[in-house]
Amino acid sequence: MRNIVLVILLIIAGGLSVYAQKERKIIREGNDLFQSKKYDRAEIKYRKALDKNPFSTDSEFNLGNSLIKQKKYEEAREVLLNLATKESDSKKLSNIYYNIGNSFLEEQKFEESIDMYKKALRKNPGDKLAKYNLAFAQDKLRKKQQQQKQDQNNKDQNKDNKQNKDNKKNKNDNKDKNKDNKDNKDNKNKKDQDKKNDQDKKDKNKDNKDNKDKKDDDKKGKGDKDKKQQQPKPQLSKEAAARMLKAQEGQEKKTQEKVKKALAKKKAKQKKVKVKKNW
Repeated sequence: MRNIVLVILLIIAGGLSVYAQKERKIIREGNDLFQSKKYDRAEIKYRKALDKNPFSTDSEFNLGNSLIKQKKYEEAREVLLNLATKESDSKKLSNIYYNIGNSFLEEQKFEESIDMYKKALRKNPGDKLAKYNLAFAQDKLRKKQQQQKQDQNNKDQNKDNKQNKDNKKNKNDNKDKNKDNKDNKDNKNKKDQDKKNDQDKKDKNKDNKDNKDKKDDDKKGKGDKDKKQQQPKPQLSKEAAARMLKAQEGQEKKTQEKVKKALAKKKAKQKKVKVKKNW
C-alpha cells in the first residue's frame, strides 16, 4: 500500500514538474516579446501562463508591467495590488509598489506616486531607482503646486483687472452719459433761448412795425392837418365882400328889431298887473 502511494506521489510530482516547465516556457516567450516592445503579445503570453498556474507570482507581476507599457494604468494597478496581498518577499513587494508608483507618475498623479515610492523604500531602503523617482515626483508636485498658485494669482489679478476695467468703463460711461445729459440740457437751453430770442425779435419787429405804423399815421395826420391848414382861403372880390357885409348888417338890424319888439311886449304886460301894497 505504501509502495502504491509512493508511486502516485512520484507521478504527481513528475506531472507538476512538466506543468511548471510549460509555464516557465510561456513566461520566457512573453519576456522575449516584452523586450521586443511587443507588449500586447507579451500580455497574452503572461495570461496563458496564469491559466497554467494561477498562483504564479512571476506571471502576474510581468502581466502588470505589460499593461503599464500599454498605458492601461487602472487595469495594471488592479493586477499589481492584488499581487501585493499575496506576496511576502520584501524586495518583490518593493518592486510591486515601485511599478504602481510609475503608473501614477505616468498620469501625473504625483501625490499617489509619492506614496507608492515611499512604500517601496520601506520594503527596500536601498532601492536607488525608488529614491530617484520619489525625488522626481516630489519636485514635479512642488512645481505643479507653484504653478497652480501662480495661475490662481493670475486669475485673481485678471479678475481684479477686469473689475477695475469694468469700473473704469462704467465711470467713463457715466461720465459720457452725464456729458450727454449736460449737452442735451445745454442744447435744450440753447434751443429755448433761441426760441425766446426769436419771439423777442418777433415782438420787437411787431413793436417796431406798430411804432412805424403809428408814426406813419401821425405823420399822415399831421400832413393832412398841415395840408388843411396850408389850404389857401378863398379870395373875395370887393363887390362880393360888400354884399356880404350888407347882408350881415341887414341880419343884425332884423335881430335888433325882434329884440326891441320883445322888450316892448314884456313891458306892456307888466303894466296890466295890479300891485297890492301892504301898509
